[in-house]
Amino acid sequence: MSDRFETHEHDVLVIGAGGAGLRAAIEALAQGVSVGVVSKSLLGKAHTVMAEGGIAAAMCNVDSADGWKPHFRDTMRGGKMLNNWRMAQLHAQEAPERVRELEHWGAVFDRTADGNILQRAFGGHTYKRLCHVGDRTGLEMIRTLQDRGVQLGFDVYMECTIVRLLTDGEKCVGAIGYWREQGRFVVFKAKSVVMATGGIGKAWPITSNSWEYTGDGMALAYEAGAELMDLEFVQFHPTGMVWPPGVQGILVTEAVRGEGGILRNKLGERFMEKYDPKRMELSTRDVVARSIYTEVKEGRGTEHGGAYLDISHKPAEYVKKKLPSMYHQFKELADVDITKGPMEVGPTCHYVMGGIRVEAETAQSTLPGLFAAGEAAAGLHGANRLGGNSLSDLLVFGRRAGSAAAKHAKEVSAPNIDPAQTDSAEKYALAPFQRSDGESPYAIHRDLQTTMQSLVGIYRTREDVQKALLELGKLNERWTHTSVEGSRMFNPGWHLALDLKSMLTISEAVARSALVREESRGAHSRIDFPELSADWGTKNNIIRREDSGMTLRQDVKPALPADLQQVLDEDKG
Repeated sequence: MSDRFETHEHDVLVIGAGGAGLRAAIEALAQGVSVGVVSKSLLGKAHTVMAEGGIAAAMCNVDSADGWKPHFRDTMRGGKMLNNWRMAQLHAQEAPERVRELEHWGAVFDRTADGNILQRAFGGHTYKRLCHVGDRTGLEMIRTLQDRGVQLGFDVYMECTIVRLLTDGEKCVGAIGYWREQGRFVVFKAKSVVMATGGIGKAWPITSNSWEYTGDGMALAYEAGAELMDLEFVQFHPTGMVWPPGVQGILVTEAVRGEGGILRNKLGERFMEKYDPKRMELSTRDVVARSIYTEVKEGRGTEHGGAYLDISHKPAEYVKKKLPSMYHQFKELADVDITKGPMEVGPTCHYVMGGIRVEAETAQSTLPGLFAAGEAAAGLHGANRLGGNSLSDLLVFGRRAGSAAAKHAKEVSAPNIDPAQTDSAEKYALAPFQRSDGESPYAIHRDLQTTMQSLVGIYRTREDVQKALLELGKLNERWTHTSVEGSRMFNPGWHLALDLKSMLTISEAVARSALVREESRGAHSRIDFPELSADWGTKNNIIRREDSGMTLRQDVKPALPADLQQVLDEDKG
């Protein structure tokens, strides 16, 4: 095998170079093991950059009444109690320390008058707890982590797509991928693998996610035998751009509302008064997204089918200082000056709460040797994620995954790579070139997006989801006939054909989970089951691959310990 394929060997292989992957790599390096980081695109072009509003951490710099307990409580309530409570506890307790670490490594934050890190309000958070850098927080985080990792010395493999995880018996021992530029295959041998590949947004047409977000990591883990969890919970961010068409779905940060932005319909009504009079624009994302959707559906939407978000009542200098990226984004892309008039916004597929099932302490999946962190992992956010919790999530659990992966690597013997697996992966990846008269992957991708948007979107019904599953079956069948032309040299059609398989697998998992969960909870809204169900409040949907295909079962969540139950029962103060 070794002479057929370019091969690299590491103690820990990190797949994905966003915040979670970089934080895991830094932690593993600190434990003295050799680390390789594989990135599907370029280093620094991660989705973490899209997280603009801030990092949720109870630093208590602005609200001294805050602390890990209120943060834990907000996270659990936002997630409609479906969260892995141990993850929510660790996250709330460890986030402040992770932010201080970031600052220590050179991250520059906005400051309070007395020089502490400034914190802003955000939807679903009781106190001002989002540490931020204007509305470019994710960019600053990636810059800092990248510099730190390069300084510590990890090996980076850019523009490399992983096709399969390699297993030896019941454990994960590496991966095989290909260089996107020339299409040559490359094998990575590793004692531990950390999956940090983000979400699944490209299965929907209107999304804040860019081309990399095709669910690869979840599909790779699933194919290798790891369990997935809670995939019915797909978050539609309430505010994405809706006009012009070329920028549809691009994120409009929640920081606009955190800094005082107001939502109105075309009649000028501040409609959040109807849906959540107490929290208004700072309600949780699932509520705001459904409210905008409802206004549009009932004929009160804006010209291009959205709602107006207005911050122009604030002084122009304030807006430019607090929201520099948003100011430029609307000026350049939509020719709108947000200091003078409203933005037009609508829901956009943004984040998935579900993903690879992991243990809270170690971030290890159900497949030994495979760890997961960030958006690719499930558990922390329950049925709905609060804004700002993703950045602290990837710091807290990126670190835990890197630490546990390094420890695991020190305890196991050198991996054994089975040539039959690498040969079969190569054959699978090259199959589209062998078919001369098949179908274009672009047509199948378009039909997949249409199916998911219209049948498994913000609102769902049994009939729609059943129809979606039938459609997905047909699309899977069509996928077996995809064909691509040209050579393997930077061939976007070929890349899409392989990404499409991941999207089809995860879309099926989303639809199957959405069909059985007969209730509305967090980001999962069933028109035919509009209420919360006590029975479903204790169950997670678990997806697993068996010889017969995709299987689904429910696992009952462990009960909350008495001391944490007490934290939840206390209200503010």
